[in-house]
Amino acid sequence: MEKDTPFVVAIDGPAGAGKSTTAKKLAATLGYAFLDTGAIYRAVALAARRPGNDLGDGASLGPLAARLDIAFVPVAESNRLILDGVDASGDIRTSEISDGASRVSALPPVRAALLGLQRRLAAHSRVVAEGRDVGTVVFPQAAAKFFLTAPPEERARRRSRELEAAGRPSDPATVMAEMVARDQRDSTRKTAPLRKAEDALEIDSGGLSPEQVVAQMVEVVRARGG
Repeated sequence: MEKDTPFVVAIDGPAGAGKSTTAKKLAATLGYAFLDTGAIYRAVALAARRPGNDLGDGASLGPLAARLDIAFVPVAESNRLILDGVDASGDIRTSEISDGASRVSALPPVRAALLGLQRRLAAHSRVVAEGRDVGTVVFPQAAAKFFLTAPPEERARRRSRELEAAGRPSDPATVMAEMVARDQRDSTRKTAPLRKAEDALEIDSGGLSPEQVVAQMVEVVRARGG
């Protein structure tokens, strides 16, 4: 790795695999910045729903995504997403916006508009980035890549607990159905589908605590000079 090249740790995987929790803990352990690429697509979905745009219209959503002012601000142990000057951290975590993010992320104009933003956010510091294509498309030269997964039932339980903790209780069966549909959509889209990078280490987080997953990742990152 060249001296001036930022050290990027890429974590990909399906919804509910524990990517965000793991990425936050890993970034804190390493002293790196945390880049939540999924939150960026959620921000686009939120902005698109406000004026009632068609979430399948890439021609209009691409320019909209390019105009958005998106930034992350660390507050205590959280990473707040600021959208056009307003804290939208809570607004982007609903089931509706999760589904919207999956839809807009399949649009090539949106992905093209946000690719540069994601790379700029990681250009000046060591970063842990999580999402669905960070190791395959956004940061293909990442120094360490992981693909985090878990059994579908466990992922659905985790997401249900997250929603309940946020004050939005949801039926686990409904969450499971939505998750399966999103997995299918994300893994079969033509542009940047969800898949494991050839050089990524796959970790099944089912039955493991976040601390155990992070410990495995830290060992790999340290071995690669991070």
